[in-house]
Amino acid sequence: MPEEGSILRRGMEAFAELGYDHASARELARRLGVSHNFINDRYGSKAAFWRAVVDSALGAQLAGLPQVDRSLDDAENLRQIITAFYRMAADRPLMARLFVDELNRETERLDYLFEHYIAPTLQTMKSIIERLVAAGRMAPAPLHVLFFAVIPPVSGMVELPLAKRLGRPEPASPDQLTATAETLAALVVNGMLATGSTARS
Repeated sequence: MPEEGSILRRGMEAFAELGYDHASARELARRLGVSHNFINDRYGSKAAFWRAVVDSALGAQLAGLPQVDRSLDDAENLRQIITAFYRMAADRPLMARLFVDELNRETERLDYLFEHYIAPTLQTMKSIIERLVAAGRMAPAPLHVLFFAVIPPVSGMVELPLAKRLGRPEPASPDQLTATAETLAALVVNGMLATGSTARS
């Protein structure tokens, strides 16, 4: 019987590659190397197994996002949070692919992602953004617009075949991935700031 960590990793691979609807119980069991009733016996349902996979992959990662440091400029705090998010995507491209795919579907799975991961992260960023807007350093914009200014660029960290064709080194070293995440975050944050990268409080 595979260990729990191996089961969850293989589950992530299956959901990311096939999508939730096409990851049948039979196919999941085949990929996990378990009996056809294992998922129901261990987790209760395919949906519960999906949540266990997501929690295993995202829980520790999002818990490790930088906390707001009041000694830093708000723009720097925002840059650090977005950089960490992109770096997380680079470290776990399958999770990022699953995450982005689920954003396009009206499902209970999206409700779960929003409640447990998206909303708490947005709440951290919201206070920073509100201060930047109040200081005149960022143009006012609806939260959903700002969210989609941050999320789509993550494809630069996870769409590996396209990135390779665009000149990304393959394989990329950890230092190169960090540099890419930092550059991407700087472009996004500077684009969000009303007065550009030279703004000061």
